[in-house]
Amino acid sequence: MKTSQSFRIYFTIKSDKEKDGKAPLYVVITINKEKCFIALKQKMVETRIWDFGKGALKGTKEETRELNAYLDEMRLKLGNCYKELQLKGKLINTTAIKNLFLGEKEEVYTLSRLIAYHNETSTTDLKWSTLKHYYVTQRYLVKFLEDHYKTSDIYLRELNYKFVKDFEVYLRNHKPKDHQKPLANNGVMKHIIRLKKMVNLALNLQWIDVDPFATYKLKILKVNREQLSDKELADMEKKKLAIERLDMVRDMFVFCCYTGLSYVDMINLTPEHIIAGIDGERWIRSCREKTLIPVNVPLLPQALNILDKYKDNIRSLSDGRVFPTVSNQKVNSYLKEIADLCGITKNVTFHIARHTFATTVTLSNGVPIETVSKILGHTKITTTQIYAKVVERKLREDMQALKLKLAR
Repeated sequence: MKTSQSFRIYFTIKSDKEKDGKAPLYVVITINKEKCFIALKQKMVETRIWDFGKGALKGTKEETRELNAYLDEMRLKLGNCYKELQLKGKLINTTAIKNLFLGEKEEVYTLSRLIAYHNETSTTDLKWSTLKHYYVTQRYLVKFLEDHYKTSDIYLRELNYKFVKDFEVYLRNHKPKDHQKPLANNGVMKHIIRLKKMVNLALNLQWIDVDPFATYKLKILKVNREQLSDKELADMEKKKLAIERLDMVRDMFVFCCYTGLSYVDMINLTPEHIIAGIDGERWIRSCREKTLIPVNVPLLPQALNILDKYKDNIRSLSDGRVFPTVSNQKVNSYLKEIADLCGITKNVTFHIARHTFATTVTLSNGVPIETVSKILGHTKITTTQIYAKVVERKLREDMQALKLKLAR
């Protein structure tokens, strides 16, 4: 708990509420520039004898001495409230002192209340696709509290470095009883990051004044971005698929390999998003669902062929979309079947299409990284540079292969 807070008490009157020459008396509490007014309603003061500099009445009359003694009594009472909060190790702010001074019930801030407030207030800031992950983190936190603390909730003031570290260890050791795989390092860190964001919200709301993450270090491991090679992409494009659902999902995947769209941006694509560009050719003009960043993509011939294939599709037309609607879960399930049929041993998920566009289709063929970043809708060039490192690795591998050939 902080011990170096600036704590000040002074008294004043509000001249703008003056009536019959008297104004209401207020005590003002200030802690670290946070200010709180408390009306001493039973006291009305003659404005002509009020000393704003001293915060007291001027003069030596009995009534004046009595009121100034009352002010000293209130100052002492407020000081004792501050000391009581310190001794009990409670959160110290102007609201807490005011509540204790007035005998009002202390505001209780718990982890469950913080999570509920975060989720309620984030519906306009976060997409559901992002917000739903906070609910997953919430379930892990509830289970952690039950297993580790034998409780269903905890006061925010009890959060500290040990709590965060114990939660991290719990996540690393957690063995799911259903079909889910145990959390990898970066999966654990994502839950910690969400908890950290909610704790930052509590700090901003002044629900806590000590940051439990102050000395905690996140451990994000760099991972290689998987993508299809030229051969794997060509094999997938050329493969004859007799099953309609597999053929459709393959087309969607390949379309994104040549446009850089994510699954959600592809599935939300409508004919209105296909426009004539400045070169007279067809372009995609839309916004990324995840970030609302505008995206302008000139369509390559491979993408145009797929687009034309589905322009009269009954399912697409009924939905008002470019492609038939199919869930991300089903798409990823079908992609595993397609990969097996194509002899691709990589764990192919739909997001690999976006990686393939960034590396195999564009960067590897000399498209400037600034252009690729713009097409992908990245807000920072450093995000795109992750793919550039993959390309550098590929160049190194190609040069090693060349060395072996020249050594023969």
